[in-house]
Amino acid sequence: MKKLIVKVCGMCNGENMRQVAELGADWIGMVFWDRSPRNVTMIPTNAGIIPDRASLSPIATSRSPQRVGVFVDEMAQNIITRVVNFKLDLVQFHGSESPTLIRNLRRTLDPDIRPGIKFIKAVSIGCLNDVEAYRQYEDCVDYFLFDTKCTSVGGSGEQFDWTVLDAYDGGRPFLLSGGIGPDDAERINAFFNSGSPAADKCIGIDLNSRFETKPGMKDVEALRHFLSQISPSTP
Repeated sequence: MKKLIVKVCGMCNGENMRQVAELGADWIGMVFWDRSPRNVTMIPTNAGIIPDRASLSPIATSRSPQRVGVFVDEMAQNIITRVVNFKLDLVQFHGSESPTLIRNLRRTLDPDIRPGIKFIKAVSIGCLNDVEAYRQYEDCVDYFLFDTKCTSVGGSGEQFDWTVLDAYDGGRPFLLSGGIGPDDAERINAFFNSGSPAADKCIGIDLNSRFETKPGMKDVEALRHFLSQISPSTP
């Protein structure tokens, strides 16, 4: 059975992050964009605002989440500073960043500053033709994240037609994003169990605004119930 990566994004509160980590979230995303209501502005201390293994219960320590920093057309030096201060494991580019910037960042960060760091490029999808935007980034990122095209930058709660992802013929795995909510477990299962080319390349889901009690605070019980219903059966 396929084990999906569960990314819970747009988190700001350390205790809320600890609760979500206890549920078994694989990646926890922090937004570093000052126009977002989920912008992380605090200065990290010790291991950062995401709880380290010592603060988790014994059952959760084996799955301490990876830390994802989300950036929108940010200067390279600011990204590097956040990677160091917050001990980020992955960097997600959610703007119009150039492939050259991403390649230069990888050379700067790996291996001297953050060995093994991974890069994600978000691609906004409104129609079939939008999928093609991935091509210019395939040789410089590790993953794609397909999100809903909207007037804001992510976190809109809106969904797109997942069937257009069958047009994706790249070699990088991707995460499915865009308005996934507590009532979408059946739709998620149907997507992953469909046998479509897109389902084979999709390695996880990205959850954000529709699981919130307010921007940046996730409803832990809603997440717990949703995750208990996810049962992909693709190999």
